[in-house]
Amino acid sequence: MINPLNSIAADAIQKTEGGLFDFNATLPLMVLQFLILMIVLDFIFYRPVSKVLDDRDEYIRSSLTTASASLNKANKLTLQYEEELSNARKQAQELIRKSQKEAQEIVLINIKKAKQDAEMLITEASQQLMLQKEQAIKTLEDQVDNLSDQIKVKLLNS
Repeated sequence: MINPLNSIAADAIQKTEGGLFDFNATLPLMVLQFLILMIVLDFIFYRPVSKVLDDRDEYIRSSLTTASASLNKANKLTLQYEEELSNARKQAQELIRKSQKEAQEIVLINIKKAKQDAEMLITEASQQLMLQKEQAIKTLEDQVDNLSDQIKVKLLNS
């Protein structure tokens, strides 16, 4: 028969032999496996992923640089167009002001000419009226003379 105390002791001895920190040939083998795994992962996974991430960072940086340059160019063009628009508005306002001034001058010239024409017409009409008045007075004087002669003749004949 097996002694129960001996079997417990044998079990305890077996449990202590294959523990977590056993320093036999498996430890260097596990370290070697770990190093090989690290090297394989470095070549297969880390370097490609790192390259992809670096490429992506470079693409983002170049895109940001390009976008920044485009934004600066757009801002410059916007300022240039605003300046040109402002100049065009100023020129349009100046042209309108000149046109209004010219139109006022033309209107004043036309008014002066119309006044002169009206004065000439009034003067001519006045002269014609004076001539007609003089002719009418002369005609009346002639008629008065004729009538007075007729009255005289009738008075003398009677």
